[in-house]
Amino acid sequence: MSQQTVRLTMAQAVARFLTKQMTVVDGETVPIFGGVFAIFGHGNVAGIGEALYGVRDTLPTYRGQNEQGMAHAAIGFAKASFRRRFMAVTSSIGPGALNMVTAAALAHVNRLPLLLLPGDVFANRLPDPVLQQVENWGDGTTSANDCFRPVSRYFDRITRPEQIIPALRRAMQVLTDPAECGPVTLSLCQDVQAEAYDYPESFFAEKIWTIRRIMPDGDEFAQAATALLHAKKPVIISGGGTLYSLATDTLRNFAERYGVPVMETQSGKSSLPHDHPLNMGSVGVTGSSASNKLAEEADVVLAVGTRLQDFTTGSWALFKNPDLKIIGLNVQPFDAQKHAALPLVADARAGLEALNAALTGWQADPEWTDRAHAEKDEWLTAADAVTAVTNAELPSDAQVIGAVQRARPGATLVCASGGLPGELHKLWKAEGPGSYHMEYGFSTMGYEIAGGLGVKLARPKDDVVVMLGDGSYMMLNSEIVSAIMLGAKLTIVLLDNAGFGCINRLQMATGGANFNNLLKDTRHTTLPNIDFAAHAAAMGAVSRKVASISELEAALQETETSTQTTVIVIDTDPLIATEAGGHWWDVAVPEVSDRPQVNAAREAYVVALKAQQVG
Repeated sequence: MSQQTVRLTMAQAVARFLTKQMTVVDGETVPIFGGVFAIFGHGNVAGIGEALYGVRDTLPTYRGQNEQGMAHAAIGFAKASFRRRFMAVTSSIGPGALNMVTAAALAHVNRLPLLLLPGDVFANRLPDPVLQQVENWGDGTTSANDCFRPVSRYFDRITRPEQIIPALRRAMQVLTDPAECGPVTLSLCQDVQAEAYDYPESFFAEKIWTIRRIMPDGDEFAQAATALLHAKKPVIISGGGTLYSLATDTLRNFAERYGVPVMETQSGKSSLPHDHPLNMGSVGVTGSSASNKLAEEADVVLAVGTRLQDFTTGSWALFKNPDLKIIGLNVQPFDAQKHAALPLVADARAGLEALNAALTGWQADPEWTDRAHAEKDEWLTAADAVTAVTNAELPSDAQVIGAVQRARPGATLVCASGGLPGELHKLWKAEGPGSYHMEYGFSTMGYEIAGGLGVKLARPKDDVVVMLGDGSYMMLNSEIVSAIMLGAKLTIVLLDNAGFGCINRLQMATGGANFNNLLKDTRHTTLPNIDFAAHAAAMGAVSRKVASISELEAALQETETSTQTTVIVIDTDPLIATEAGGHWWDVAVPEVSDRPQVNAAREAYVVALKAQQVG
């Protein structure tokens, strides 16, 4: 039987295929790709550019200002969509492509779907070396795009037009698989983009991708359930997997039924509403006192959808109970078995539902649950104190957070790097699932504004507030222009502490001198006096600089109903951080130094290491 075919260029085949991939959200069938971010150059304008033009009415193309920024926006879209929908990003070859490597690593670390379509060199090699080609005279197959290999879940270089058929199918498998999920890079040789092939019509049949919920293995489940049945002081650490699995209601029902306190990682924050009696808040290095005190004594930790990174575990010095058992409920076996955990390889919602049914009659020790309530009340008193209204000339980050929270209590908060993630993890009062959007797996400076754009595209009805420091703003701010172009209103609160305040504090804590972090401590002839408000205004934003917390609250309230992207700048104190809560973090201090401050810090470091649980 002859197969029906259609003659298309490889790039046209890519574009058409993307338009046919669908998913179901809230009972409605919708395109799984929310669009394509693109910056064209000689490596993709004639091939991919022309192909995207042909499908522009069904697959929108968005012009980014910076390749890294537009890839961050795509990641923000996927994270805000709980990995149900995602975007593609295309660039030219050379520097345009390499600008996306950081974003690929960000998506890789955070297990977020991202389809990267960088242009590549000529497959036929006849014009070599083409403009922007990286030549390796020991390997003729190498191009700059090989840098994507270690930070891609799947990488393929397309050197013939028909290769795109298995490559795109494999790409979709990875992008939608809960365990494998991450960035996919299809490196598109620029001559091949323009080459035609008779593609089977069946390749372009509409396909609906749905959630694959992995069910627990019987033996693993029995071990996990037995551990919980013997637990007296259990806790749950909720990670991003809880949100991606749409398991927040299941988590709440489980915690309430069995009286188990819940702690949230950066990615897991908003798993429960902040005011839920069993939500102890943040855990670990940037944890609340409530979470960390309970974690120290816990006999069972049910780790749901979390990688258990060092900030969550206090560099594995947080847990003090010698009889502690960790249950790793995770779709990815690599994560489920970390640190000798009892693995429970399963979807978060499916796993919690199964445990909920199996534990009937069991209950956490009532005294433990009562203790959790008391610890939460004590923590909230401390948190309210540091976020209270102030007349300080230079407010702390915490005081700014308090002002934003009071002025925009229902906002979706976006952040990524510097000192703010620690303060926000402790202090931000998240409400609905996904209302706290923190990229702290890779903690990428410059993600915030671009990521905020992606969040707004995914959740256009949300009041998206981006908080970032001056250092991060300086690294990547150009997607403000994209937000304005697209009518995607952001409120950006820029905290100016005149340098890298967070790392300056860490430098001091490890005995270092104030050196090369705050602008005043750099080698300079003249200190810059940066007018951030004027800079933002020059890109088309509504902007202002405020002089106090009260002015900040007023500005936030005034601009809430505006349809325009707004940047509000406030000077802050670089040396103040919230002392309440928190935990030791393993940052190695030099063994040898001629500075007594470093030697003293080294002595304290050696003592702290003794609490670290090895393996």
